[in-house]
Amino acid sequence: MRNLLFNFTSFKTILFWGLFFRLITAVFSEGYGMHDDHFLTIETPSSWVHGRNEGGWLPINSEFKGEPQGHSLTYVGLNYLYFSFCKIIHLNDPKLIMLFNRLIIGLLSIIVVYYGFLITEKLSSRKDAITVGWILALLWIFPFMSVRNLVEMISIPFLTYGVWLILKNKEVKYFILGGIFFGIAISFRFQIAIFSVGIALYYISKFEFKTLFFFTLGNLISFSLLQGVIDFIIWSYPFAEFIGYVKYNLNEGTKYLPNTNYFMYFYVLFGVLLFPFGLLVGFGFFRNMNKHQILFYPTFLFLLFHTFYPNRQERFILTILPFFIILGVIGFNYFKTKVLLPKLWLFSWRFFWVLNIPLLLFFTFASTKKSRVDAMYSLFHTEQKSPKILMEGSGDASISMMPKFYSNKWDATFKPTTELKIDSTYQADFIFFCGRKNITTRVDFYKKAYKKLHLHKICAPSLIDEIVHSLNPRNVNEYIEVWRVK
Repeated sequence: MRNLLFNFTSFKTILFWGLFFRLITAVFSEGYGMHDDHFLTIETPSSWVHGRNEGGWLPINSEFKGEPQGHSLTYVGLNYLYFSFCKIIHLNDPKLIMLFNRLIIGLLSIIVVYYGFLITEKLSSRKDAITVGWILALLWIFPFMSVRNLVEMISIPFLTYGVWLILKNKEVKYFILGGIFFGIAISFRFQIAIFSVGIALYYISKFEFKTLFFFTLGNLISFSLLQGVIDFIIWSYPFAEFIGYVKYNLNEGTKYLPNTNYFMYFYVLFGVLLFPFGLLVGFGFFRNMNKHQILFYPTFLFLLFHTFYPNRQERFILTILPFFIILGVIGFNYFKTKVLLPKLWLFSWRFFWVLNIPLLLFFTFASTKKSRVDAMYSLFHTEQKSPKILMEGSGDASISMMPKFYSNKWDATFKPTTELKIDSTYQADFIFFCGRKNITTRVDFYKKAYKKLHLHKICAPSLIDEIVHSLNPRNVNEYIEVWRVK
């Protein structure tokens, strides 16, 4: 047992600790990180199971006009099957449902550690594979993000396995199978097509047209099944959501969250690996430009595309982080033997762990959007099927979109107000007081209109929510008091 836990040159030890921290994070890191890993992947499919159509994604049971919105239904569809199974076995508690959800995707993410190790060993050496394995297993951001329902993260295991298959050997079946897993990854996140194009460019540059044909065939097989057939069943024509995605990004995507910082993604890649280790890995990545082109081409092309595309968000680049690490470690270790820099690498490696371990422990137990989740979950056991909720934000907080999933009240309605006044035409069942500012005054004001108003639940933001809000006030992670009208 001691050998399994503390043999730091053992592949099994790397896998054990990688799995251990992902499972611990799955248990303790509740909530969701941002809008997309809940409202686009959890709220929508769960509503389908309950006969609703949140967001109007499907041409049924809504006022939605029937135009595809550009959301791939692959991962959403898998979550729909999962929520349907939960309903069949009478698993109704939203927090318990999400616990098992996080455990499943946390287990799935260990594939990245496993095949990341094998890819590095194949391209370089076992020594480099051990270094890469430990980073993929325990880099502070990986366990935390691996249990979030972001397509940027969910797609990585399929992409990593696809890369391993095309590197494994020269048999035709592996190029087809590798292409199939690339197509699956693209179906989770359409932007991964850029990575696949990078692989194709490599084969073209090497005049390996036969390999290119079989790799492309594999891509087309899985993508056509997951996007062509499914969309045809739903929309009566194939690739409807992909076409909708392209149209949206051409017309509207460039207007959303514009960012003129062209170095942002480099800062993200260097930054998550911490200073100065991230800089050395970044240097190694670019030193690998000519040595391992089969991985450098797609990784750099993906980075280049997102750098110049106007809509830039930090999480977009996380999909290629494992490949950036693999190429960076291999590249710098090859370089340091040439110019005799082992001491710099050793110092940065040790300092990396000094910084990384506290961050890893902090994020392992960090719950996000805690106040919103707790506020809605407090309604789960109440008897009202269609509660009317007054969102009172006259203090210092903005009013956020609330996750109905955690209440299981799909007919709940919300009325936002940022003014301290009574609407005599609206009779609320619950009042959510958002923000701490003047909270006593605001509650007392509403007690005049609602004589039986009483405190139902206090929902405080987590430590990480407060830190994120202080760093960027755009991230509204407010204190919420839930008051109930009897």
